[in-house]
Amino acid sequence: MGLLDMIGPVMIGPSSSHTAGAARIAWLARKIFAAEPERAEFGLHGSFAETGEGHGTKKALLAGVLALAPDDPRIKEAERLAEEAGLAYAFREVELGDVHPNTVRIVLENAEERAVIYGSSLGGGVVKIWRIDHFEAHVTGAAPTLLVKHVDTPGVIARVARVLADDEVNIAYLTSSRDKKGGEALMSIEMDRPLAEIPLAYLNHLPYVLWARAIPPLPEAKPG
Repeated sequence: MGLLDMIGPVMIGPSSSHTAGAARIAWLARKIFAAEPERAEFGLHGSFAETGEGHGTKKALLAGVLALAPDDPRIKEAERLAEEAGLAYAFREVELGDVHPNTVRIVLENAEERAVIYGSSLGGGVVKIWRIDHFEAHVTGAAPTLLVKHVDTPGVIARVARVLADDEVNIAYLTSSRDKKGGEALMSIEMDRPLAEIPLAYLNHLPYVLWARAIPPLPEAKPG
């Protein structure tokens, strides 16, 4: 166990789960959306719904969608910053079933795109995005991650892995989920380092790839 495991992350408090974790989930959701959102809806489940107001969860989620890091002092000004950015937002209490109590459903939209992203704060600032739209996903922010939405056809995983291998990128963790056989699928790939821009652009030009997005690791806390 390291020092960070014992004392938790550098953050804007009061809670690593309800504040820093919420900001991290929303920050990753913004990177997954890969565009400027015009509207955001936050569905708060369980403990997030019950104690989110007092722990600053709502401000943290809003700040994350505005791309503020979890230790950014401007988190306290999230409502004003959202208004200045022209971001419409709403918070709702929802029941998401048998999931972690610190869970949020984030819906991000603009005129061209809509994404529904589910994430949970697991404690100590550790988070996981576990569903994107109707696909199972695995995005933790602990490592550079590649998301590839593609047509469910034989050999796609091997072809994507080959592109990574040609760029000398090692795969640390890979999951794949599909909506139905022959339909659409989503790959989540954690890597030892980011994929270079040219291989990423190449993936986006493949006919069976709907989109490929590079998700950076969560920003490291700035020294005090």
